[in-house]
Amino acid sequence: MSDIRIELYSDTKTKPSAGMREAMVSAEVGDEQTGDDPTTNALCDRTAELLGKEAAVFLPSGTMGNQIALAVHCRPGDEVIAHQLSHIIGFESGGPGAISGVMIRSVEGKGGIFDAASAEAAIRPQRRHAPVTKLIAVEQTHNGGGGTVWPLATLQQVAQVAWAHGLAVHMDGARLFNAAVAAGVSAREFAATCDTVWIDLSKGLGCPVGAVLAGSSDFIHEAWRWKQRLGGAMRQSGVIAAAGLYALDNNVERLAEDHRNARLFADLIADIPGVAVDPDGVETNIIFFDVAGTGLTATEISKRLEAQGVRISLYDDRLMRALTHLDVDEAGVREGAEVLRSVILAG
Repeated sequence: MSDIRIELYSDTKTKPSAGMREAMVSAEVGDEQTGDDPTTNALCDRTAELLGKEAAVFLPSGTMGNQIALAVHCRPGDEVIAHQLSHIIGFESGGPGAISGVMIRSVEGKGGIFDAASAEAAIRPQRRHAPVTKLIAVEQTHNGGGGTVWPLATLQQVAQVAWAHGLAVHMDGARLFNAAVAAGVSAREFAATCDTVWIDLSKGLGCPVGAVLAGSSDFIHEAWRWKQRLGGAMRQSGVIAAAGLYALDNNVERLAEDHRNARLFADLIADIPGVAVDPDGVETNIIFFDVAGTGLTATEISKRLEAQGVRISLYDDRLMRALTHLDVDEAGVREGAEVLRSVILAG
């Protein structure tokens, strides 16, 4: 049994609520493989409608959603444009090369966001010596950038560049609803800037597992082929799809609370000696802070925090990352910040 009482390691640490568990228990199920699971079908239809796409497929994870999208959009040897801090580069075990045989051309940009000019400059000219640029990938919100929200106008401009060159656009929408709530822009409006997009159910939405990938009917037809190759149907998946439907009904608007708590945490730790954090840069539920000035490494701080029941993740030996979510309320955030202060001041 974990002794962690304040879990700021990630929003993936959320646990299904009592209401969500009840929905899962009572879910009507069938065989997903043959299209006979009504709850899974309802989740896919609901997500496609929310995102303004023709169809969707239920998947175990968002990482699988990214990898399937790359595999459908590209052929081996093709190139994908993505930010240098993107999840597909740093956190998917080399999947683009191992699964799809594609190259990633990384571009720079503050907070994980690049502009249309950078996207256009990264597109390869058509010549036999160069890989063929096929796809531009964006991440909303951008994890490595600190939970930053891509402005709608920037996404629209990047998409216009892509489409003008005959490229597709894929959105890693792991925290798309965080972006929608923070920006006051609907998920559908954000999704209109891309050909394919997936949403994660197991982060701020509080589900135990799952993601939904959406796109055109033809794209989802091919996505199912890749889903089969990568493991197949989940059979009576309505048990977990029901959690997704519950989350869409109950856990989207409340993401604003997580954003307030994230800003509060940043404000509370900003005056700790040796801690560098920009509270004004906290747009959603992710807080990065630098502890290099404390005289302690991030690893040392993490271990001491865990000994006192607080868990915050490491990004490297000087950067730490805290994420707020539905299982940590304002009181928990305040206590977590106070424990961090005591650990650092103890030296």
